[in-house]
Amino acid sequence: MNNVSLIIPVYNESSHLQRFLELIDTLELQMEKELVIIDDCSTDNSWEIINGFKFSSNVRLLRQDRNRGKGAAIRKGIEQASGDIIGVQDADFEYETADISRLLQPLIDNKADVVFGSRFKKSNPQVFRTFHYLINRILTIYSNMCSGLYLTDMETCYKFFTASIIKNINLESNRFGFEPEVTSKIARLKLRVHELPISYYPRNYLEGKKITWKDGVAAFRHITWYNFFVKSASCFKEDMPEAFIPSGSNLL
Repeated sequence: MNNVSLIIPVYNESSHLQRFLELIDTLELQMEKELVIIDDCSTDNSWEIINGFKFSSNVRLLRQDRNRGKGAAIRKGIEQASGDIIGVQDADFEYETADISRLLQPLIDNKADVVFGSRFKKSNPQVFRTFHYLINRILTIYSNMCSGLYLTDMETCYKFFTASIIKNINLESNRFGFEPEVTSKIARLKLRVHELPISYYPRNYLEGKKITWKDGVAAFRHITWYNFFVKSASCFKEDMPEAFIPSGSNLL
C-alpha cells in the first residue's frame, strides 16, 4: 500500500471551502495522498475556489456537467482515483480529518479490506441531535438485519476500501443511496470489515447540511432494494479478485 485517494464531492460549499481545502491539502498521513475533488455543478463559486487554490498535494479536479448527486460524484471519483486505498471525505468540518490515519492503519497492515469510521462507538463522547441520531441508528439496524453485517454506523461518510475491491463494485446510486448500496454489496463478499470510532461535529441546515428526511425514507428503499432485489451477479465486475468471492457462490 503506497498511497491513498480521498474522494471529495463538492456542492455549494463556498462559505467554508477555502478553509477546508487548506486543511485537507496540508493533512499529513502515513502514506502519500491524492485528492480527487468532484464539483457536482455547484451554483455558487465553489468551482472557482477549487480552481484557484494552489494545491501542494497530488490532485485531480473534476466537474459534473449537471448536478447528479453525491453518489454519482463518488462514483466518478472512484473511476479516476489512482490510490491503493480509496476513501470518501465530505467537503466540510463534520468529520475530524485527523482520524483518517487511524482508519488507514488496518488496511496498511493488511488486517482489513474495508474500514468504516463509526460516529456511534462508545469511545466517541460526541452529543448528537436526537432526530438525526435516531434515524441513523434505525437505518443501521435495518441494514444489519438485511445484509448480515454488524455495524454501528452504516451511514458514516468515512469508508475506506482497498482499491481492488471498490473499483470492482458496480455502483449506481446517484444521491445519498451510496451508503446502503455499497454496504449491501460488500456484505456479499468475503471481506475483513473493521469499524473504528471517529469524532463527529454535526452541522445544521443553515450551515449547509443537505440531507433531509426524504433521504432517510429513500435509504429504507435502497436498503431493501440492494439487499433483496438486486442479483449478486450484477453487483461486481469480472476483475473482482477471486480471494474476495465466497467459495461456491455465483457472484460473477
